[in-house]
Amino acid sequence: MTLSKNISFLLCLACMLVMVSCKKTNWQENYRESAKSPFGTYIINQEISAIFNQNEVINIKENIADYFDNIYYDNTANYANYICIKYYANRLDKVSINRLLEFVKAGNHAFLALNSFNEELKDSLKFDTRNLDIDLYNAIDLKSLNGTFQLYPKKDTLKNRYTFDRNIRRNYFSNFEAKNTIVLGSQIVDGHDQPNFIKIKYGNGAVYLHTQPIAFTNYYLLKKQQNYVTDVFSFLPNNTILWDSQQRIRKNSHQKDDKSVFKFFWKHESLKWSLYVAFFGLLLFLTFNARRKQRAIPTIEKLKNSTVDFTHTIANLYLKEDNHKNLVTKKITYFLERVRTKYLLNTQNLNTDFIEKLASKSGNKLSTTNYLINTIVALNKKSDCTQDELMRLNTLIENFFENS
Repeated sequence: MTLSKNISFLLCLACMLVMVSCKKTNWQENYRESAKSPFGTYIINQEISAIFNQNEVINIKENIADYFDNIYYDNTANYANYICIKYYANRLDKVSINRLLEFVKAGNHAFLALNSFNEELKDSLKFDTRNLDIDLYNAIDLKSLNGTFQLYPKKDTLKNRYTFDRNIRRNYFSNFEAKNTIVLGSQIVDGHDQPNFIKIKYGNGAVYLHTQPIAFTNYYLLKKQQNYVTDVFSFLPNNTILWDSQQRIRKNSHQKDDKSVFKFFWKHESLKWSLYVAFFGLLLFLTFNARRKQRAIPTIEKLKNSTVDFTHTIANLYLKEDNHKNLVTKKITYFLERVRTKYLLNTQNLNTDFIEKLASKSGNKLSTTNYLINTIVALNKKSDCTQDELMRLNTLIENFFENS
């Protein structure tokens, strides 16, 4: 077949890519048509036309139900093969499955290679599966799973055996209707021979089901297991291929087209509540810690004006000493200094001429000014003064400057 030559070329190309690549190999079972990793389906998607004698391959970018409604549905003039190779066809809801089975009933064929089949599909075609490796999730455990596949082109006649060395699940058909079902292949895993490839007649067409999509990935096609793939597809007629990449949910569907990383959490109640608690805790954290934390800025109080306190202290000191003459002398000195500064008068001689000039410049009455100066002269001559004399001098000085 043309596939063998193309596989040889792709094998050489893959070896060159491995030698020049520095990236770590991705062993995830993604089954993506664009993925060139070991368990992608890039090669089979590129070579499917050659397997079916260069028939047209239509890559469906919408839900299969919408595609049938818009383009291909009820078209019995040109028959086709619907092909889906995935871990789980989660875009096939009940409506999509009904459309697909009506498509098959009209004389077309459908091929589904899945690890897990939809319950609606199981009920409609009356079959069931069992997976003994349901708890194996990590790459190390899956690597140890291997098995031998065999095909039966005729009833009870073994054609060939094919060895698969890793990621083979013990997933098989445990129940089906014998009158409408033909076992086309089986697998031997851990010494148990169980059916893994069946054909179920439906109307004028048939549905082909396979429990090991891993056999159609890049890894096994590059390990020269392409003969198994071509032998499996040889059971289908050479018609146009409808390749379903499972990219979209059905229009007007109530399903969520969820490609979120949280998709796995929503399927499990306990994990879903753990997310709720985590988000609630984060919300509380942001609420109480939204303001930027910093050291408190100390309050710097204004410098206190101690002049008044100092004055009170000095005044109390003089008051306690009861030295009125000392205070009288300082009051007189203070008065004369102000007169010299404010009125520019010489205070050496407190005579009649001085009194007239002071009264004139200060605006006070001559009699008032004369009385104040005479009082100052009299107190200066005294060696001791009473408190009343001090108070009277203070009053005269204050009144003098208030009227000036």
